[in-house]
Amino acid sequence: MQALPGFRDFYPEDCARRNYIVSVWRDVARRYGFVEFDGPTLEPLDLYAKKNSGGEILGQLFNFTDKGDRAVALRPEMTPTLARMVATKSKDYRKPLKWFCASPFFRYEKQQKGRLREFWQFNADLIGEGGPGADAEVVALAVDLLREFGFGKDDFVVRLSDRRAWQQFLADRSVDPAVLPDFLSVVDKLERDAPEAIEARLGEMGVALADVRAFIADGGGAAFDALFAELDARGVREFVQPDLTIVRGLAYYTGLVFEVFDRSRKLRALAGGGRYDRLLADLSDGACDLPALGFGMGDVSLGNFIDEVPAAAARRDAFLRSEAGAEIVVVIAEETQRAPAIALAQSLRAAGWRTDYSLVPAKVGRQFQDAEKQGARFAVVVGSEWPVVKLKLLATRAEESIPHDALVDRLKSHHV
Repeated sequence: MQALPGFRDFYPEDCARRNYIVSVWRDVARRYGFVEFDGPTLEPLDLYAKKNSGGEILGQLFNFTDKGDRAVALRPEMTPTLARMVATKSKDYRKPLKWFCASPFFRYEKQQKGRLREFWQFNADLIGEGGPGADAEVVALAVDLLREFGFGKDDFVVRLSDRRAWQQFLADRSVDPAVLPDFLSVVDKLERDAPEAIEARLGEMGVALADVRAFIADGGGAAFDALFAELDARGVREFVQPDLTIVRGLAYYTGLVFEVFDRSRKLRALAGGGRYDRLLADLSDGACDLPALGFGMGDVSLGNFIDEVPAAAARRDAFLRSEAGAEIVVVIAEETQRAPAIALAQSLRAAGWRTDYSLVPAKVGRQFQDAEKQGARFAVVVGSEWPVVKLKLLATRAEESIPHDALVDRLKSHHV
């Protein structure tokens, strides 16, 4: 029996790759002062149906009626859950909040490269600050996450826009602001649909295609000056390009929106997010009105990207080697010494080293083979010379004989 379409089995090597991604997400987020949170995997359907998640998300929900006759859904994203949680206890935390999570999510959609029905995603959100400094902090975090994986400025780019720039564009032309969602939908399809169809749809709104193209070419004028100054101060401006065709599909975005792409554009967006300043007020009926923004980064496209960039793949593989199943394997060369060998293995474990040994009698050569397959750095041979043991560096085959009670200190000198 196989796993369901769009779902994955994580064999040890696959789990190690996923854990590598999650560990980098956590390490970099904490450097930026973000703290980890999480929420329930199952949420009321109304959280997505009534709180401006948008039509695309609603069509991708894994939803059903539970045994309590409640309409529920597996979470497809974290922002509505986060907004609900913050709206409930916002007075308990100093502002701004800087929260992140690394959790599984579910969307019922066609599986393809870079997109599955169950995936792990990093989410980072900054709540309670509405200025360009907060925008830049979140964008810089996205950049530094990818740099930590081993990607450089020639590998990826952050393309960003601002819905407020398009709002002003429409206002300058006396266009009804109510058409903004439909207008952004047209902008999103600007390079995919036929120019005649685009021009006709814009004409119905009272907007000229030539004006739209000119505004995009201008990069939004001075709309990003303050943000770019903040990004300059953080040393990440070179990773960012204005692109007013980026609009993001979720209806709750209110200002800055951005997506991160590999420069070859072979993959789906690596990350995306934006500002959602009204969502908390909507969820709390106005009781909690805080500006907010955040982004998500999924493990599927990111894992594909790591495979394609040699520097990133080398960094991941080095991590995987360092996190092998055992750092030290105790080789029991004399079965009469099994009890002290086990005690030695336990003492190494207590000292913090990943240690393994054969649970049943086995030839010494077989034990060494198993040690190398596990990626161990050292073998400790326990034989007839006990209480003296042999410490062997597997990479070079260098070995030395030392008393067993001096083993821990000797290993420390090797910087295990």
